[in-house]
Amino acid sequence: MKATYRKYILDFKKPGGTSRGIMTRKETWFLLLEEGGRRGIGECGMFRGLSSDDVPGYEDRLRLLCRQLEAGEAVPLKTLAAFPSIRFGLEQALLSFNSPDPFLLFPSAFTDGREPIPINGLIWMGSKTFMLKQIRKKLEEGYQCIKLKIGSLDFGTELQLLAAIRAEHPAAEIELRVDANGAFSAEEAPEKLNRLSDFDLHSIEQPVKQGQWDIMAALCETSPVPIALDEELIGLFSVTEKTKLLQIINPAYLVLKPSLLGGYSGCEEWLELVGKAGTGWWVTSALESNVGLNAIAQWTFGKAQKMAQGLGTGSLFKNNFHSPLTAAGGFLSYDTNTKWTNQIFKTLCT
Repeated sequence: MKATYRKYILDFKKPGGTSRGIMTRKETWFLLLEEGGRRGIGECGMFRGLSSDDVPGYEDRLRLLCRQLEAGEAVPLKTLAAFPSIRFGLEQALLSFNSPDPFLLFPSAFTDGREPIPINGLIWMGSKTFMLKQIRKKLEEGYQCIKLKIGSLDFGTELQLLAAIRAEHPAAEIELRVDANGAFSAEEAPEKLNRLSDFDLHSIEQPVKQGQWDIMAALCETSPVPIALDEELIGLFSVTEKTKLLQIINPAYLVLKPSLLGGYSGCEEWLELVGKAGTGWWVTSALESNVGLNAIAQWTFGKAQKMAQGLGTGSLFKNNFHSPLTAAGGFLSYDTNTKWTNQIFKTLCT
């Protein structure tokens, strides 16, 4: 087997604003397998400043993995625990290599084009005018779940945006989620959560920065808005650590990002634990290309999760790979009339 990796830069069509700053490009890496005319591909979507494997030696670990695969060595997933995005890339690449179609990882009614996946419409941070424009566009397109990133504007302005939505669309009509990305301080969080509760929100993701378990536990116990953990899950590799977090914090929801949490196997551990705890969850992509998004979407559909998922990021990049994935009207669909092409391999192998 020939195993290689390639780095690829995804360029945003428009700058994306978050509480961490403005994003104009996103690095990603691809693991490529080839033997006897068969090919496999997996995306290692490490996220700078967020992934636990954003460490020196990342590409060295990819290089070692390729040597191990070419030597025919078994590579247990647990040996890649500290590199969750590489672990996910390996899972994808092996499934891809062993499939008659390298992009068909989990055949289903989704990949047959018969059933779409409900998704939220993501509203990026920016000026009030910019965010209102995005909101109107998503509502016009038929999205029934809107997710706003908050934490960069004046809080009063963000409340005005929510009020504008609710003035025309009650909770029974439009589901509203907000994502603070840890922007609230521990002192201000309770009051801000109380003020946000006026707008019948479905949930708020990560109101305070990760690592403050006692503070987050207190917020989850008293918040009038259900709290979802996102960044809080990053860097927890053992079942013991994961169990402890759920027992201490007891969140309403988890946001599962395979590229940040160790791929399918890492997310499956969380699902087994929340199944026992009764915690809700949904899956979100982490700015992968359409290759990684495809891998996440196919797995997600198999979980029969009817809640809106965060899988509408494929259209953000101007140099993304052409794919059958189509986000429209609040759903992610797989257009069987659109085929993946070998151009992906040609681009990455040159």
